[in-house]
Amino acid sequence: MKNYVIGLDYGSDSVRAVLIDTENGHELASDVCHYKRWKNNEFCDASINKFRQHPLDHIEGLETTIKTVVASSNVAPIQIKGICIDTTGSSPVPVTEDGTPLALTKGFENNPNAMMVLWKDHTAIKEANEINELAANWGGENFTKYEGGIYSSEWFWAKILHVAREDESVKNATYTWMEHCDLMTYLLIDNKDLKSFKRSRCAAGHKAMWHDDWNGLPPSAFLEKLDPYLAQLRGKLYNETFTSDIVAGNLSQEWATRLGLTTDTVIAVGTFDAHSGAVGAKIDEHTLVRVMGTSTCDIIVSSKEVIGTNTVRGICGQVDGSVIPGYIGLEAGQSAFGDLLAWFKDTLSWPLDNLVLKSAILSDDQKEKLTAEINANFIKKITEQAEQIPLSESIPTALDWINGRRTPDADQGLKSAISNLSLGTKAPHIFKALINAICFGSKKIVDRFEEEGVKINSVIGIGGVARKSPFIMQTLANVLNKPIKVASSDQAPALGAAVYAAVAAGIYPNVIEASKKMGSDFESEYFPEKDKVAEYERLMKAYDQLSLLQKQ
Repeated sequence: MKNYVIGLDYGSDSVRAVLIDTENGHELASDVCHYKRWKNNEFCDASINKFRQHPLDHIEGLETTIKTVVASSNVAPIQIKGICIDTTGSSPVPVTEDGTPLALTKGFENNPNAMMVLWKDHTAIKEANEINELAANWGGENFTKYEGGIYSSEWFWAKILHVAREDESVKNATYTWMEHCDLMTYLLIDNKDLKSFKRSRCAAGHKAMWHDDWNGLPPSAFLEKLDPYLAQLRGKLYNETFTSDIVAGNLSQEWATRLGLTTDTVIAVGTFDAHSGAVGAKIDEHTLVRVMGTSTCDIIVSSKEVIGTNTVRGICGQVDGSVIPGYIGLEAGQSAFGDLLAWFKDTLSWPLDNLVLKSAILSDDQKEKLTAEINANFIKKITEQAEQIPLSESIPTALDWINGRRTPDADQGLKSAISNLSLGTKAPHIFKALINAICFGSKKIVDRFEEEGVKINSVIGIGGVARKSPFIMQTLANVLNKPIKVASSDQAPALGAAVYAAVAAGIYPNVIEASKKMGSDFESEYFPEKDKVAEYERLMKAYDQLSLLQKQ
């Protein structure tokens, strides 16, 4: 009898489930569900970088997608051996004592502070600065040292502290907080004891300053100096963490019935999307995996013998087992990648949205068709024209900090900028400048790793941007001056989650063997164009100069 597993991947805009044959990694069925409240822009305020999501979007999406792949695959439920969930992060959620998301309780249904604080929410910049100041000067262990030495407003403690200070009612009604990947895993399993629940090593190590060196999370003595609430919360969290090849529990009877499965299905410990994506792309030592979507996460693994006790400055953490158990997982990334291009598209679309599409001259049917045509052709047409602009022509210089900077050296207070504009500058010139900017930001990450002794021989790109834009990928290969392979799977994070599920279910002995059998193949490869590498080095000097000016 064949064995199958499900990988469930929560992205920023939607959740997707894949049903995978464990023998060869073939995808039997997949389904995507977009978050309807998020799509309607509920509970967010982009002007202050406030991004919250309602837990119902995630719960409804889980049920819809898994039921669909189970029903459409015609696989017997008893053959589905495991499920693993990956999510964005750090995306903490306040919960009650029984693990119920606070937004599902009376009085908090429409309170943004009671909802999941999405990874790209930057309302906690002040709190992150306080954490960094204290960690460097309190006289004890610097608990940020395995987090790259800088704690980010995108992460666990800063976000919790911000919400607690802003909303007394949420603070008082919350028993504890859970990362999104932990919450969704807890929701499915039969054991509802929060104290013994197995928390994600990936989430805790990269975002919550968890480390074996200090026996878990930072101690109450440190947290007390930030806020007494955090010290109190510390006792309601956890000391131990677990890698995602470990079983968190079996599927509960309630959810087995709702999903059309059995309680024999095991649920693996949760993880983050970029880390599972790296596993789905067959990550190996000296290979940087770039998960390229609205933002990027850059993942590399190193043996303990190589990394030793060294800490890499300015990255998003180095954690034992966060990607492959037995190896140190290192994470970096950019706060905006696809988001920068989406912002540009939205900006150029203003006259269309506010004048053309509101014109009384056009019928509703014409407006609908025009909108579809623009959405289908906008990026394609502007890319074609941008590609034709020679590097010798006057191209603006742009920064990729439209949502702050994640790596190297997190600073979410930074803003983007564009210079070298002229009357000859057209939309394709600016678009080309933005493409250059996101590639230059990527180069700064690679440079930091290599400066710190982490060798990178090759790069793997995964995600929609990697598969859909040869222009971006060729530019990136030229800027990095390294070959880049593109994974053929549309769902590499979900596939990686399925790999973890297969190991947790006992089908494979370890993640490396499972990844070799089940991981994605590669559909294309880009090589540096030697005649353009020097040109991009020249353009990057302008990027560096603008960076210095913008930070002053």
